[in-house]
Amino acid sequence: MTRKYFGTDGIRGTANQVPMTPDIALKVGMAAGLSFRTGNHRHRVVIGKDTRLSGYMIENALVAGFTAVGMDVLVLGPMPTPAVAMLTRSVRADLGVMISASHNPFQDNGIKFFGPDGYKLSDDVEREIEALLEQDLSSRLVGPSELGRAKRIDGMRDRYIEFAKRTLSREMSLAGLRIVVDCANGAAYKVAPEVLWELGADVIAIGVEPDGYNINRGCGSTDTKALCAKVHEVRADIGIALDGDADRVIIVDENGQVVDGDQLMAVVAQSWQEDGRLSASGIVATVMSNLGLERYLAGLGLELARTKVGDRYVVEHMRQHGFNVGGEQSGHIVLSDFATTGDGLVAALQVLACVVKLNRPVSEVCRRFEPVPQILKNVRYAGATPLDDPKVQAAIEDGRRELGDHGRLLIRPSGTEPLIRVMGEADNEGVLSGVVQRIADAVAHAAA
Repeated sequence: MTRKYFGTDGIRGTANQVPMTPDIALKVGMAAGLSFRTGNHRHRVVIGKDTRLSGYMIENALVAGFTAVGMDVLVLGPMPTPAVAMLTRSVRADLGVMISASHNPFQDNGIKFFGPDGYKLSDDVEREIEALLEQDLSSRLVGPSELGRAKRIDGMRDRYIEFAKRTLSREMSLAGLRIVVDCANGAAYKVAPEVLWELGADVIAIGVEPDGYNINRGCGSTDTKALCAKVHEVRADIGIALDGDADRVIIVDENGQVVDGDQLMAVVAQSWQEDGRLSASGIVATVMSNLGLERYLAGLGLELARTKVGDRYVVEHMRQHGFNVGGEQSGHIVLSDFATTGDGLVAALQVLACVVKLNRPVSEVCRRFEPVPQILKNVRYAGATPLDDPKVQAAIEDGRRELGDHGRLLIRPSGTEPLIRVMGEADNEGVLSGVVQRIADAVAHAAA
């Protein structure tokens, strides 16, 4: 069955437009609730959100849908995505929901689900929910005496703070480190500075004044200029940039240079290998990760297993093959010893642990390999995908022939936005630039 609502990371769209409307959110709550009602016990769902204005609307619609099918709802308020995943397991909920569009601007929003084990739903379960969305569910609503209850609960933020701190050894202290943390005016604006401060760091927090509109705007992991400037201004040892729902992280070193997820995975992989903590002979990343990472890991005797784009596909491969480190170049870092999904704060703590252990500047600790030149161009489109156009297909084939064995191309539609992502990498950046530009021009012409 073709997926109508779910993309690579739940359901996502512009707020108050299909599918991010209150009536669809209401039915999503009903359909998801029905999918996870098993047995006669009181069923419960936890709902967290980031700081977008539209979060109030979608939250209330989901609550109505879940209670209408007899599920009790625990409303968490602003909470990082990984915290929702952790709390779903911790409170023995049947389902967890995060209302967020992650790194997207405020006008977008999304709904993503976690099963009772804290993992994102499989494609099969999402198809079941989609099938229910196409049905008339009025006959499956519970009677008046079986309606669910909803309540806002306090203290869950503190529970996540303690969880994050416990991912480090008890003797670990960040005393002496000056850290700038950019919370993207998003879901971690309270918990991230608190965790770092309680671990002993001197913390300067930016992106901690959400107003419903400024999430990810000029801040966070997708725009590090403000963080780089602040690191310079206060002479910090490190800058940490989270995104709107805090499931990804980008690091800035003491010189204001950005360190992406590929470098961070290399840092953690080598450290855990040396400590005997790496559960498999390598790590898992996506087809977007740099060839330089693959070569670096090979030098350590480690493999790089690649999946399609999407952190849940990384997690699926990790679970199936026994890996405990994985992630994406964008900063989704999954450390399955601690979490069931990407956790930007926990990943940052592991990097900080390496900085403390090695007692060297971040610029040295986090520069493990020289990246192979990589170029990514995003081309917006409307209607049918331009990838079906014969001229686009011909341009792609010409590009592959030109790069040969000295590079690679990846052209794919985004799973969250109407974009075609044209990515290439090769040792010869000049040749690569021409190849990527010609393909992007062909896509743009087909999309016009």
